[in-house]
Amino acid sequence: MDLEDVLARIEQRLAALGLSAHGASLAARKPDAIRNLKRAVKSGDRRGITTETLSALAPVLQTTAAWLLGGVGEADPNTHVRVVGRIGAGAEILPEVEQIPPEGLFEVEVPFPIPETSIAFEVEGDSMWPRYDPGDIILCWREGTDAEEVIGWEAAVRTADGKRYLKRIRRGAVAGTFDLESHNAAPIRGVLLEWAAQIQAVVRAGQWRRFTPGQRTKKELPPNA
Repeated sequence: MDLEDVLARIEQRLAALGLSAHGASLAARKPDAIRNLKRAVKSGDRRGITTETLSALAPVLQTTAAWLLGGVGEADPNTHVRVVGRIGAGAEILPEVEQIPPEGLFEVEVPFPIPETSIAFEVEGDSMWPRYDPGDIILCWREGTDAEEVIGWEAAVRTADGKRYLKRIRRGAVAGTFDLESHNAAPIRGVLLEWAAQIQAVVRAGQWRRFTPGQRTKKELPPNA
């Protein structure tokens, strides 16, 4: 580990975000982290900085621990995704009556980098419990995939009659149709699908931060940041 390079990357992110070293350290709950790193670099101390500390600093600096440590990946990876609607795990979600604005319901920050082509849904209902709880956020690719490719997998789907579900997909008895299975509810059989996308990631209820459009220009920091 080259401490000078680590410090340079930290200072690069501080400058990009307009944050102070003290404020960022407080926000990461590592009050002396950056100050101690500066002292170590100045004195030639080779003890380094722990990955635990870098992992705590990374979200505050809107980057990853891997980039802070070794410059791996992008300095400013995308960690925000638009929640474009709700998806039924038991409940029937009718997109045309959801009253979703063009920009979506809201944005969430997730604790890992994600592609710009990702979209998200908020889970509603409990038929997929214990795999999914109401309020979980599921991420999938906007363009979706052929329904045949998600047979046997859990997927976000929209049916031909306009309903949106989170279900495990099975092949239906009639060619071109599909059965939608739940963990604790009766299956929905013989439906036609307009769109399907395999679940790529799940962020559990209570582990994501909500943003309204234009709100995420700067991290919220403690006073004196």
